Amino acid sequence: MEEQPHFRVPLSLLLFLSLFLLPTSFSSTHDLQILNAERRIDLTSHIIKVYLTLKVENLGTSPASEVHLAFSPAEAEHLAIVKAAATSGKRKKKTYIPLDVKSAELPDGPNGTKFFTVTLLTSLNKGETATLEVLYILTHSLEPFPVEITQSESQLVYFRDSAILLSPYHVKEQTTFIKTPSTRVESFTVVDPAKRAGTELKYGPYEDQPPYSYSPVLVHFENNNPFAVVEELEREIEISHWGNVQVTERYRLVHAGARHKGAFSRVEYQTRPDATGVSSFKHLLAKLPPKVHSVYYRDEIGNVSTSNLRTDYRKSELEFQPRYPLFGGWKSTFVIGYGLPLQDFLFESPDGRRYLNFTFGCPLTQTVVDKLILKVVLPEGSKDPTAVIPFQVDQHLEIKYSYLDVIGRTVVVLEKSNVVPEHNVPFQVYYTFNPIFMLAEPLMLSIAIFLFFVASVSYLHADLSIRK
Repeated sequence: MEEQPHFRVPLSLLLFLSLFLLPTSFSSTHDLQILNAERRIDLTSHIIKVYLTLKVENLGTSPASEVHLAFSPAEAEHLAIVKAAATSGKRKKKTYIPLDVKSAELPDGPNGTKFFTVTLLTSLNKGETATLEVLYILTHSLEPFPVEITQSESQLVYFRDSAILLSPYHVKEQTTFIKTPSTRVESFTVVDPAKRAGTELKYGPYEDQPPYSYSPVLVHFENNNPFAVVEELEREIEISHWGNVQVTERYRLVHAGARHKGAFSRVEYQTRPDATGVSSFKHLLAKLPPKVHSVYYRDEIGNVSTSNLRTDYRKSELEFQPRYPLFGGWKSTFVIGYGLPLQDFLFESPDGRRYLNFTFGCPLTQTVVDKLILKVVLPEGSKDPTAVIPFQVDQHLEIKYSYLDVIGRTVVVLEKSNVVPEHNVPFQVYYTFNPIFMLAEPLMLSIAIFLFFVASVSYLHADLSIRK
């Protein structure tokens, strides 16, 4: 294997800095220690997934019911989601029990360290241990370098992190693995022991690291996966008690990778697809609910016919192509719309309320949404709407007027930033509805037809009178 350029950081210097940064407060963390920590960082996409396995032991005399996770300010800024589960058993017999995770209301640690709190199922007494599986996802954490590339160049990016786990606890033993999309790694920081094999970098094992140890590393590698980012997505879900749910999705998409420079040659792009524009994306895939109908896809110019819809009783997939391939920095604005059968998404709760059960998030695969606005348009006459979502979102109500509306329709608006595919989970909107309002639209339509008939007869009578 060809020798890679790298940088070496003396471990003695790291230990000195760690001891210097050791906190004087936050004393409850001294009651716990991490016997073993294994961290696996997946860099195969522009959405970074970090899998962390912790074996925690209580050294104190009082029971411990919480475990704190530490994040650097850069990680906390780009953190999309944090999940944790308690595990028991081994291999195929291993079981996972989800745990509650929330942002900790604690003062910042050294160098602005932020904390999340994992609540254990049962408190740990002195000498007891627990094994936790943690998943956290980072967005906008890969830095293209060079920042501009031509059509024929590959995309290289920087990833910055620490070889040593940032933790408020003493860590007895730990190892970090970093997986890259390909074997092309331009350079990486070496903190002994460290080695590289194929697409994997291994840091460690490191032993007896004090709290808040940190060893910065920089990895420069090739990543030609599409950096698909939706700057803003507005999803409008309109409920009609006459049997249909109409969904309209408005996208503002950008390729967030290295910016394209120079001229674009479509001839070269089409004749040499494996050697040119490797970091661009030509098509997108949207995973829609089953039984969709009346599907359309259009942009600012008009309807786009380069799409393919595949449906079955479990799912629907819409594969479509923008009018032009997207290179770094290029943008595309488009709309996707479709209808759904009402009986598959609207139900009645035991207390008599009706509720919509739908999927939150973005239907496009492997996409980050900077800002998601989800609007649920309830039938006219709906009252007391409440939304049930398994994570924190901003909520407010609006009023929308449509055809034949008298008092307007209540709109439940849900907003969330930094949305990733792991946010695509079911949510519910509950509301009360008086069936008498089902007659409102037919009544308004009848009145409109009657007034039109009266006006027509009056006009005809006046016209005959004038002629006479």
